[in-house]
Amino acid sequence: MDTTSFAIAIMAAGKGTRLRSKRPKVLHEIGGRPLLLHVIAAAKAFLPAERIVCVIGHEAERVKAAVESTGVQFALQTEQRGTGHAMQQVRSFYEAGGQAAPENLLVLSGDVPLIRPETIEAICAAHLHERAAMTVLTAVPDDPTGYGRILRRSPELPEVMAIVEQKSLDAEQMEVREINSGIYCFRTEALFRKLDGLGTDNAHGEFYLTDVAAMLVADGERVVAVQAENVDEVLGANTIAEMMHLDAAMRMSTVRKLMARGVTIFRPETCVIDPTVEVGPDTVLEPFVQLLGSTTIGSNCRIRSYSVIESSSIADEVTVRNGCVLDGAVVAAGAVLGPYAHLRPDSVIGERSRVGNFCETKNVRVGPDSKVNHLTYLGDAMVGAGVNIGAGTITCNYDGVRKHQTSIGDGCFIGSNSILVAPLSIGEGAYVAAASCITEDVPDGALAVGRSRQVTKAGWAAAKRAKENTGTGS
Repeated sequence: MDTTSFAIAIMAAGKGTRLRSKRPKVLHEIGGRPLLLHVIAAAKAFLPAERIVCVIGHEAERVKAAVESTGVQFALQTEQRGTGHAMQQVRSFYEAGGQAAPENLLVLSGDVPLIRPETIEAICAAHLHERAAMTVLTAVPDDPTGYGRILRRSPELPEVMAIVEQKSLDAEQMEVREINSGIYCFRTEALFRKLDGLGTDNAHGEFYLTDVAAMLVADGERVVAVQAENVDEVLGANTIAEMMHLDAAMRMSTVRKLMARGVTIFRPETCVIDPTVEVGPDTVLEPFVQLLGSTTIGSNCRIRSYSVIESSSIADEVTVRNGCVLDGAVVAAGAVLGPYAHLRPDSVIGERSRVGNFCETKNVRVGPDSKVNHLTYLGDAMVGAGVNIGAGTITCNYDGVRKHQTSIGDGCFIGSNSILVAPLSIGEGAYVAAASCITEDVPDGALAVGRSRQVTKAGWAAAKRAKENTGTGS
């Protein structure tokens, strides 16, 4: 559809008193990111960012800082005096900026995070098709308590007579189950003309945007309702419990999409997968896996239980064994991780390499076919191809002030319990003897031994025991 006549206003100024939280309501998270960012993402799928205005108020600077990278514009609602008052600030935004107001204005709520771009397009298309002054997105939940109700002229017709807030409902209106979602499309001129006529004679003493519906109807203007396909899509979050309901709905939608694309997910209700995650077909996710942020996983992988993978890239045919933690890591095809490996930011693991039991890496490049199998820490290191690093090896990368790098060449063998004190370079094909503390560079093909010479005292143990048995020991 032609969207050139539209702009979007997102109401994001409220405090969210019922959440009992110091955090602004729209910055509470579901699906791994703030409510408001979900709404902005859906809006940007329909319109460019410069035609989207966020109305901010409570902790405005904090909200702005959280979302300004999206490129949207902002209108300030210093006092939060209701949704109608918020639209007065949008009108002032256009007037003060010298911008021409759009012909049509879509109003979204910053705390309704499941709204889809397809639904946004549907309400805007219906608005144009019906030639309406106001179009309301509605839903019919099992329990409408807490929501304003839609009063239609007739159940079969789209025309709306009024929208009545929950606290203003009479006994008969309480039986109506069709609710107002708080999402509207207006002919902008009709909306702005009615804003100054709003009053505060209601239960909250606020300027209700919903009152505009009855005002437009009284003028003979057309107000219509469009019902959403999915109730969850238009539900807001006024309590933490309601927020977690939306989080569960979003995550279940995500796992269903992944399974439809060929991903096997055992016990999907136990997995936590952000909607931004991508997983290739024939990958298997075991119960209690968490995939977060911008994580991408290739095909034919297996992610075993209790692994947490955040903003990491995993290629095809990788095995992540139980209990691994990855954060900002890159893993090449055929690698095997864990169990209980910890890959911290900027860990790059090469093809067919292994990082095993209780190993930790940070800012490391591990070449193909290398093995880091047991109880090892590698920080600020370059590890070549075909390297074997024995159990208990560590790179001492920090001198208390600065970080230093360790370089380990192709084909090296690092014996168990080695301490590699950076800055350090170990040449190709070199060996480091077990339990060595290496402080100097090792040439190609050399053996480095950095430990005290062993002293063996023959018969010492027998003599000690004999002395103890005669009672002459001190």
